[in-house]
Amino acid sequence: MSDLYISWSEYHQKIERLAAKIYLSHWQFNQIVCIARGGLRVGDTLSRIYDLPLAILSVSSYGGAGGQVRGEISFSTHLTMTTGKLGSHILLVDDLADSGISLQQTLNWLSSHYGADIEEIRTAVLWYKASSIIAPDYYVDYLPDNPWIHQPFEPYEQMTPAELAATYSSSQEIAWERENY
Repeated sequence: MSDLYISWSEYHQKIERLAAKIYLSHWQFNQIVCIARGGLRVGDTLSRIYDLPLAILSVSSYGGAGGQVRGEISFSTHLTMTTGKLGSHILLVDDLADSGISLQQTLNWLSSHYGADIEEIRTAVLWYKASSIIAPDYYVDYLPDNPWIHQPFEPYEQMTPAELAATYSSSQEIAWERENY
């Protein structure tokens, strides 16, 4: 398995390309649901571009060394949203379709919890790997060799608040913070 390294600039351009592809399909949707954590940034940006409400479903399936070990999938109890009711035409977004299990199981979760309200769901990701059991409706890059994608936010997974405080704190800042907190 090869590695693919993505910069912040490339990451944001891929989200913009995804927004354009969806727009060019002429599909009308009234709700965006993102799979957090990976799809959170994608969902937030698309929500801003389309000026549509964002709902968030926390899903976890990776852990272990470097967050690269696929484990059992778990879902949050509730969908977080600011609207009183989920939209009828949903764009479900994530960062990638790797195995596709999270995307497929999220479709099942939405159907079992909100099926009466949903008329149509389409899926969108930045990267669609050949190893995925589901083909997303919209994607930016198809990856036939299934590389591990190193996204630009990965360095944050190696940082701690104490390290950041040591890096950014000067004696003058520390004095100010002690006086003001």
